[in-house]
Amino acid sequence: MSVTKITQEEINSIAWKACDTFRGTVDPAEYKNYILVFLFIKYLSDVCKDKKEEHEKKYKGDAERVKRALERERFILPPKCDFDFIYEKRNEGNIGEIINKALDSIEEKNKLKLDGVFRNIDFNSESNLGQTKDRNRRLKNLIEDFANPRLDLRPSQIGNQDIIGNTYEYLISRFASDSGKKAVSFILRQKFLHC
Repeated sequence: MSVTKITQEEINSIAWKACDTFRGTVDPAEYKNYILVFLFIKYLSDVCKDKKEEHEKKYKGDAERVKRALERERFILPPKCDFDFIYEKRNEGNIGEIINKALDSIEEKNKLKLDGVFRNIDFNSESNLGQTKDRNRRLKNLIEDFANPRLDLRPSQIGNQDIIGNTYEYLISRFASDSGKKAVSFILRQKFLHC
């Protein structure tokens, strides 16, 4: 029995639902960053799973050749940085720190492409995410939202869609719509503020 591939609309819906974790507590301008970073981690993890399967098939399970091939991919995902590892640790008292360390390692391993990308996103921030108990609950909810079995972002399932870009545009338009602003003027203003 074949599984129906996820659509961009379903991905947008899952990302929008994940925003519920932060609504009323964290400013939307802030929490969209947490959502998009998690979408990136999930996407990168799923891409790496697909690539690993491809290389294992190509190199008939030769672990050393698979490892070398994975190190030549567009993005490198270090050990203990993938979504599955973070999901396993979702109940830990220092989950924010675990996520931050994973992001630091991902950035370090992909320095030319990701240098400074995660600099202003702190999953252990008391000022943004609240006291430890509340922060841990929010992060656990966020992780579980992205663990949705429908959210299979492997290229073999989604093709060449620009998942991150499409979801970003969707979230920005929803944030603008929810705050009573016209989406186009909000998006343009955001682009000019970051030039």
